[in-house]
Amino acid sequence: MADCSGEDLRGSRFERVDLAGSEFWASDLTQARFRGVDMSRVVMRGVELVDVDIHGEIVNLTINGVDVGPLIDAELDRRYPDRVRMRPTDPAGFREAWTILERLWDQTVARARWLDPDLLHESVDGEWSFIETLRHLAFATDSWIRRAVLQDPSPWHPLDLPWDEMPDTPGVPRDRDARPALDVVLQLRRDRMSTVRDLLAELADESLDSHTKPVEGPGWPPARSFPVRECLQIILNEEWEHRLYAERDLAVLEARTP
Repeated sequence: MADCSGEDLRGSRFERVDLAGSEFWASDLTQARFRGVDMSRVVMRGVELVDVDIHGEIVNLTINGVDVGPLIDAELDRRYPDRVRMRPTDPAGFREAWTILERLWDQTVARARWLDPDLLHESVDGEWSFIETLRHLAFATDSWIRRAVLQDPSPWHPLDLPWDEMPDTPGVPRDRDARPALDVVLQLRRDRMSTVRDLLAELADESLDSHTKPVEGPGWPPARSFPVRECLQIILNEEWEHRLYAERDLAVLEARTP
């Protein structure tokens, strides 16, 4: 085990590094940035969390003896009343959730069209650009709907964009340098969203409660069976959360516009 006691590691970059089981004692993490990291079962004692910004999946997070996960969920549901519709239990609920997402995304795209097209390729605080966000959602649909549910072993479009931490996988595109026009990406989005809409239109209780068949060959998700309900829920979550990220970043870009 490496011992870095007393070392000055300010400004260091740790990428694809395994720090599982590490200990940090009397360490200065001021202004540290964590992206795409797994912090499951982390224990913190005697810490100072001041002006900290956290976005992610927060479950069973206890702070000063209080599980804050339910408090956060309740506040988010209060801020975004449609959010509760993103946890459907039956086919009608999934169809309703998708209709809401289509309406909300139409509003977000209309907002983006007011910006200089070049700004739609601009990253805000190291996050994906607006165009990259749309490309990632196409990847999510291709992976969890067209591959996992509809059994297409290689459903990806050249503009699909996996999450940054995903290992390079044969057959799965990852072109971070592409700069397609908004209308080009929207054409891909409309096609993928219609695929989900058509699937949900035929969704019945039996199919919702069924499991997918493993799809052989390289790609994502891996070749195993998944509950159809889980695949659909993943898509709802991806669409909901990434739209909020997009709205957040569009506000920053609008503020930069004279």
